Amino acid sequence: MNLPSLSTLSLSLDQGIAEIRLNRPDKSNAMNDAMWQEIRQAADWVDATPEVRVAILSGEGRNFCAGIDLAMLGGIQQRIAHPDGARSREMLRRLILDLQDCLSSIERCRKPVLAAIQGACVGGALDLVTCCDMRYAAADAVFSVKEIDLAMVADVGTLQRLPRLIGEGMARELAYTGRNVDAEEAAALGLVNRVFASPEALTATVREIAQTIAAKSPIAVRGLKEVMNYSRDHSVADGLNFVATWNAALLLSNDLNEAVTGQRERRIPRFSD
Repeated sequence: MNLPSLSTLSLSLDQGIAEIRLNRPDKSNAMNDAMWQEIRQAADWVDATPEVRVAILSGEGRNFCAGIDLAMLGGIQQRIAHPDGARSREMLRRLILDLQDCLSSIERCRKPVLAAIQGACVGGALDLVTCCDMRYAAADAVFSVKEIDLAMVADVGTLQRLPRLIGEGMARELAYTGRNVDAEEAAALGLVNRVFASPEALTATVREIAQTIAAKSPIAVRGLKEVMNYSRDHSVADGLNFVATWNAALLLSNDLNEAVTGQRERRIPRFSD
């Protein structure tokens, strides 16, 4: 098994748990060109590697992520330069769609991705964590939809995903004002599952949660993510129909037999990748 070679992320695998760490601590893990692409590369690797059952996404240093690197933002005009304005705008649209896809790869990944957040989580970083299955925060975490302060409309996922997490009214308040939300408020809003007193406690507990997930049936965990993502975006009737079809195809698995046998024999079941 070969880990992909990455310059802005560190990636490791231990006992079924992949750890993806944003690794530009001197820049507060600001997202430059390479990082956007490597997030997708890492997510695709997690998705495709049978030995990976769950992933943890975190940031090196004091801050989780300061959002898009301003140097990258400043270079966009040059990247889309063209004598024809229509072609220039088409290139910008394609660039935005590609950046959206880089983050959507986390949501698309069949394995659960748990975000462990300390310090700043602003702008593009908030777009990133809203793609994750669960979010956990240290007490010093700060969240904001920062794009409004750059005279921008957030365009890589926050405006679509955040209202589903915290409700339409609060999502609009944060988007229109750009104000900071501390960890306690983020938990009250439902943006994060839990808050921990220190980054160390955050890291330890998120890993415990990941270990619990990694011990479950991989095919059932992947099915849960698929069904829950589908149901979120469709009606209740559509979701029920989808899960019926899913289980008709995958319910009768070796994992089901192992789970039932393990309970009957009062032992921990062991599942293949």
